[in-house]
Amino acid sequence: MVDRIIFVCTVLLAAVYLWATSKIPTLALGDPLGPKAFPQMLGIGLLIAAGMLLAEIIRGARNKAATEEKSEPFRFEKHHAVILAIIAGTAAYVFAFERLGYMLSTALYLLVMTHFFNRGRMLMNVLTSVLFAVISYLVFTQVLGVNLARGIVPF
Repeated sequence: MVDRIIFVCTVLLAAVYLWATSKIPTLALGDPLGPKAFPQMLGIGLLIAAGMLLAEIIRGARNKAATEEKSEPFRFEKHHAVILAIIAGTAAYVFAFERLGYMLSTALYLLVMTHFFNRGRMLMNVLTSVLFAVISYLVFTQVLGVNLARGIVPF
């Protein structure tokens, strides 16, 4: 059952991602592939992964029908709450991205995630979150020439 839920979520994510990719404006000048090529390849790769998962589900269903095993009913466990918390945190990051900007939203997101998974090491979590956000921002904007959301940060 869980594999089917993951399959449906993967297909939905790929569909939304490819739809969002189609909204990227195409420039008449510059790279002939344009800014859509890499995101579209990622979306297609996600669909291929979903297809592979579907093939595994079908293969598993055939094997299961041959052996006639009984499966346990679904139970909500602690790791399910962790997954839901990560999904909620990532959704909050996506919604805060434009408003707060790349650096601030990324640093806050990483700080929450590192605090969640690396409890008791606050100094390391803060340094990791802030340094990653600043260094990746500089690499994207200065080295690669990518415009990232500035948000409320003045630079």
